Amino acid sequence: MGLDLTADLLSLFRSIVDIESVSGNETALADAVESALRSSQHLDVQRDGDAVMARTQLARAERVLIAGHLDTVPVAGNLPSELRTVDDEDRLYGRGTCDMKGGVAVQLALAASICEPVRDVTWIFYDHEEVDASLNGLGRLAKNHPDWLTADFAVLMEPTGARVEGGCQGTTRFEIVTRGTAAHSARAWLGHNAIHDVGDVLDRLNGWHDAEVEVEGLTYHEGMNAVRISGGVAGNVIPDECRIEINYRFAPDKSPEQALAHVQEVFDGYPMTVTDMSPAARPGLDQPAAAAFLAAVGGSALPKYGWTDVARFSALGIPAVNYGPADPGKAHADDEYCPVADLEICRNGLQRWLVSDTVGRDNPMQRDATGDVND
Repeated sequence: MGLDLTADLLSLFRSIVDIESVSGNETALADAVESALRSSQHLDVQRDGDAVMARTQLARAERVLIAGHLDTVPVAGNLPSELRTVDDEDRLYGRGTCDMKGGVAVQLALAASICEPVRDVTWIFYDHEEVDASLNGLGRLAKNHPDWLTADFAVLMEPTGARVEGGCQGTTRFEIVTRGTAAHSARAWLGHNAIHDVGDVLDRLNGWHDAEVEVEGLTYHEGMNAVRISGGVAGNVIPDECRIEINYRFAPDKSPEQALAHVQEVFDGYPMTVTDMSPAARPGLDQPAAAAFLAAVGGSALPKYGWTDVARFSALGIPAVNYGPADPGKAHADDEYCPVADLEICRNGLQRWLVSDTVGRDNPMQRDATGDVND
């Protein structure tokens, strides 16, 4: 199926959604994206696996990067797409409508229509975002083609409800294992109960208070929670082992090393095994490119709760924000959808940023920090 980048934005969006692209099956959509972009003479188009890069080369003083992933989580009877009106709001339902083919549609429409942006633009469409991080297409590009990711500022078009969300939290998961001695439960005094020992770990968690940390004017809420616990082998055996998994979401004022040092302090005396560590990303809102972006798209920035690939840009020294259509709370839901109005808001905001150094004269609809639409 081909993509018509000159079609109206909703039609383009539906065409993209209706090309099924569950992680590992992105080839058909990547083929369509590559073919459509190659018809634009002002773009240099390259491909690596199922990731497509397109860029202008106008020797502008500044280069910005706008990225989105092509893959989705598995389909759950929610394709093809369906247009519905709910509470006077036009919505497109279907797998990928929220996460994140609305952003991809906006990218493609602008990539084709803006031939001479005031900033050089690199458009990235990548694969394998919804699966293990080792497969992530953006990570692969950073290794295979680092020059493709060179930029002064980046925008990741993850769903944000058409509001700017700066940076992202970091996340680490770790396990603490308590050891005991197995025995028959009728003679419990002959053993030592490893599950009971977890009580001290839980007490420390309960005594840890969620923190609010301000970074570049944004307040990030930290959290540390037990997310999984297991132990015991039978109903009449004193358990000799218990495992508890803990997830710490930390603000971007901390490096992974600092986050790890903090949890080691909280659980001093307990050996731990780190099973996952993903760095946070500073929002970069103090950078000139970020200021211009915010002025163009309108509204005020919010902190990003959760981890996104903006952290990969941050690791490369590129300040980045999240900005895309649809409510992130509907991501991966069987009834996921994208309000049609969000598409227009994001397209108009990005277009203002890319075509003019002067912003604020014309200010179409935008969403403020509360989510309301302003005229």
